[in-house]
Amino acid sequence: MVSAVIAKDLHKYFKDQLAVKNISFSIEEGETFGFLGPNGAGKTTTMRMIQCVSPISRGKLEIMGMDTTKYHREIKSFMGVVPQENNLDGDFTVYENLLVYSRYFDIPRGEADKRIDELLDFVHLLEKRDVMTESLSGGMKRRLVLARALINRPRILILDEPTVGLDPQARHMIWEKLRSLKRQGVTIVITSHYLDEVEKLCDRLVVMDYGKILVQGTPGGVIERFIGSNIIEAENDPAILECLKQKDASYEIMGDIVHIYAANTAEISEYLLMECSFPKITARPATLEDVFLKLTGRRLRE
Repeated sequence: MVSAVIAKDLHKYFKDQLAVKNISFSIEEGETFGFLGPNGAGKTTTMRMIQCVSPISRGKLEIMGMDTTKYHREIKSFMGVVPQENNLDGDFTVYENLLVYSRYFDIPRGEADKRIDELLDFVHLLEKRDVMTESLSGGMKRRLVLARALINRPRILILDEPTVGLDPQARHMIWEKLRSLKRQGVTIVITSHYLDEVEKLCDRLVVMDYGKILVQGTPGGVIERFIGSNIIEAENDPAILECLKQKDASYEIMGDIVHIYAANTAEISEYLLMECSFPKITARPATLEDVFLKLTGRRLRE
């Protein structure tokens, strides 16, 4: 089986600045793959190279077995893109936005009309077919952008912050549609700052920072590797820190909170409660956000 994306020793320069530094990864057909990282990590630059809108500087990048330096037009023909911004045309109706976009792929008018109705039904916008786009809610616009990205029936779907700014109901609807597309065999590549979204949707992911890949794997595997299954949280108090040192426990200070990492959370919790008489502790499952902060830090980048 041909991998959907193969990147080997990939570099990207902007004048003298190296934005992506010698990264390698592969994305298999039909899987959902995530790119994580703080602002400026290089993930958006990597996504743009996959989209063939930003040429690679060095290395190898193949999409469905085709070299991006030679076959960028062919690659774009079977790729759908959901940008971070809702760049719809407010002077057109919902239907007209999709019709105009279909012309970029030379889809005959009759076939385009059929696909438009199917897609509007898919994203629950059929009743808004003749409504001006500008009057749609934020969630509706996001669903329309998704429908537009599917007009050419893409084999690969690229999503940049697909649910940014949406309420929980709209987010879950988008997730439902992406799972449906995955079941149809569409390869999905996503970047998002909503780490719960990545954890729920992605089969595998990479975490990037300063242009490099820090880690890659399944969400569960990455969490287990760097954090473990659970975290104990306690107030940053000198007494509890001394108690943890005596136990030789693994912990990390996160501002006014201490994160305690332990394979046996029940044992550590009992020790803190009984031996240290420290009642204010909380045990919870570890998340991808814990991994993200541990690997990339808590300092704001911009």
